[in-house]
Amino acid sequence: MRTLAAKHGPVMLLYFGPIPTVVVSSPAAAEDVMKTNDHAFSSRPDTSLADRLFYGARDIALSKYGEYWRRVRRVSVVHLLSPKRVHSFRSVRAEEAARLVSAVRCAASSPVNVTELISAFTFDVLCRVLFGKQGEGDRRAALSLHAHVVEAVGGSFPMRDFSPWLAWLDWLSGLDAKVNKASSDFDAFMEKIFKEHESDKIIASDDHDGLGTDMVDVLLSLLTDDSDSLSRESIKAVILDMFTAGTETTNTAIDWAMVELIRHPKTMAKAQEEIRQIAGSKEEFKEETVQRMPYLKAVIKETLRLHPPAPLLFPRESMEDARVLGYHVPKGTRMLVNAWAIGRDPASWEEAEEFRPERFLNSKSFDFKGLDFEFIPFGSGRRSCPGIDFAIVTAGVALATLLYHFDWELAEGVKAEEMDMTESPGFSLKRKSNLILVCKPMNHN
Repeated sequence: MRTLAAKHGPVMLLYFGPIPTVVVSSPAAAEDVMKTNDHAFSSRPDTSLADRLFYGARDIALSKYGEYWRRVRRVSVVHLLSPKRVHSFRSVRAEEAARLVSAVRCAASSPVNVTELISAFTFDVLCRVLFGKQGEGDRRAALSLHAHVVEAVGGSFPMRDFSPWLAWLDWLSGLDAKVNKASSDFDAFMEKIFKEHESDKIIASDDHDGLGTDMVDVLLSLLTDDSDSLSRESIKAVILDMFTAGTETTNTAIDWAMVELIRHPKTMAKAQEEIRQIAGSKEEFKEETVQRMPYLKAVIKETLRLHPPAPLLFPRESMEDARVLGYHVPKGTRMLVNAWAIGRDPASWEEAEEFRPERFLNSKSFDFKGLDFEFIPFGSGRRSCPGIDFAIVTAGVALATLLYHFDWELAEGVKAEEMDMTESPGFSLKRKSNLILVCKPMNHN
């Protein structure tokens, strides 16, 4: 997409089958889409996966723009992902960070699969936040289900969405069976979770603030007979959003950060110096301490600039005619914003292909919230990701923990410049190879 844009310009019209699709690849074009014409481009296209996996697109990310979307978005912002709610889960992140340290130390006598450990950390944090404390059997069941759902969502290209008369190919390829099984298994899993929460009588309505409870508790407390209330299917769809996007995008960002740091030893040393100086000689440090680490924040921002987990963001669909950089975009056109290309645009970034966190320490303070259109890893406008705060806090805790407690280096015989940086297509833009490192535990006494 970026190569095509370099030849044809930052606003391109492509056809995916019969579907007209505009791809924008510059900050100015992105601003036209997500600010100037935000309302016009605030809806989502119809997809068979949204319909079959997300209960008729009743989730936050994929639902059509309208009153229903406003309702579930409001629920997520006010009840699930507010700063107060995110802060309330700090003990969960602290406990899982301690487990991460223990897991690394257990594996430290041999090369450590950092990718797998990061994935386990983010998955366990999200599962506890969503469903509460679970036994090992429940965790294994959730992990297996997560793998199947992510495969169905991210590794799929339904032909029926682009050429309906070729829908039979989805059956022939096994995609229909894969999606149907993922949908059925997730629904059964959520019904089991609902029954456990309801039988335990720990629904959040018994808690004045609704804090200290998991997200299923909170959502079940909002079930009423009111026609404006969320349904059980809506709750399942919202949970599935977080169950997939919340884990995949966060662990992908953390993994890329560790990859870039190991390729840039001076940058890693600088980040470790800041973390260890601010945290002091404590075996454990509070989450609030991480918020006082500007260089670590710059590392996370630079990682997201070069490696946005959702490189084309979520597709939008125009609800009315609009103009983007002077081009007429008719109602019903699909819109893709190439955040990957925008983050590497040499017109916006000096040495755009280089990993340089220092660029985020200068006078211009780029924001995660989508206010700076040169830097939009979470999108912008009405359809920006509501889980920004949760993702950034989780990534910060994981990185600070790994860099505080351990020194890291590549296995013997592996050179940084020879590392495979190939990206793997799928739900999020992961690195194709796992990150295998050798670590040395630090003594902070």
